[in-house]
Amino acid sequence: MKTLFTSDYCEGALPRIMQRLQDTNMVQTIGYGEDEYCAEARRLIRSACGRQDVDVHFLVGGTQTNTTVITSVLKPYQGVLCAESGHINVHETGAIEHGGHKILALPSPDGKITAKQVDDAVKGHFDDENHEHMVMPGMVYISFPTESGTIYSRRELTDISDVCHRHGVPLFVDGARLGYGLAASELVHGRDALSLADFARLTDVFYIGGTKQGALFGEAVVITNDALKANFRYCIKQGGGMLAKGRLLGVQFAALFEDGLYLDASRGAVRQAARIREAFEAKGIGFLVDSPTNQVFPILNEGQKAAMAESFGFETWQKLPDGRTGVRFCTSWATPEANVDALVKAIETL
Repeated sequence: MKTLFTSDYCEGALPRIMQRLQDTNMVQTIGYGEDEYCAEARRLIRSACGRQDVDVHFLVGGTQTNTTVITSVLKPYQGVLCAESGHINVHETGAIEHGGHKILALPSPDGKITAKQVDDAVKGHFDDENHEHMVMPGMVYISFPTESGTIYSRRELTDISDVCHRHGVPLFVDGARLGYGLAASELVHGRDALSLADFARLTDVFYIGGTKQGALFGEAVVITNDALKANFRYCIKQGGGMLAKGRLLGVQFAALFEDGLYLDASRGAVRQAARIREAFEAKGIGFLVDSPTNQVFPILNEGQKAAMAESFGFETWQKLPDGRTGVRFCTSWATPEANVDALVKAIETL
């Protein structure tokens, strides 16, 4: 059986979460996220964000979360700005368009967009005399990390936030892998590293991923902009995202945030990915993109790819004109050191 590095949700959940679910299994609670476990998880997340005035909601998965948030914000004639490689544009089967909103894609070689791109797009729309016949930019979507595993610095996010607020366009951050991004930011950006408090300060709404970060399932939406808070639970219910046994989400997020487990588990994944990256670098193998997170994107020739595929599972990411292939190796909160040891040894033989 192959050792899988295909994604960060190949395993079940952190042992503490499984134990908490077992310990609370027979406790009776009310439903739909109004139980004491969800209340405790909200309290812990607000504390981690450094703000008591944010609304916190729990949904089951990332696509559902992106769709619910975006459709709750946009008017029928508005679209969402994002990188052309953004998750909502390439990996959600047209979920946003299915909800009636156009994705306004911006070019991006590394998965990130800039404040200037946002400024130019919004200004360009209203400077066009035909703007009333065109889809209006109604919000900005970015992910942290991006689909390419890259991360924004605090300065970059601040600049995007400033442009969005100047134009009155809400900023939404997809945090499906937020913990891995925060852990990588600590290593890469130093004093300019981003924190949960920065996201709570600079965005209008963001979410904290659980599915890819050690929970069985679940994402925590944090709404910071008062104008976006009203009636959001209606949107969750209408979109099929209001889990009857909502306490299952509360138990998990409370376990993740009670003593730093969320970030500690993420740091482990980033460390293991760094070992894989260094092994490819030592062999002179280049990368599609410089990703400091839990995702590694080496470029392999057919022989190298076939050799790796004999023992390891990974994703094909991008075919290159010269016949080589960019692939993705992904670590997770659960990746054991022994699996990375075996992968590093295999890389050394390429």
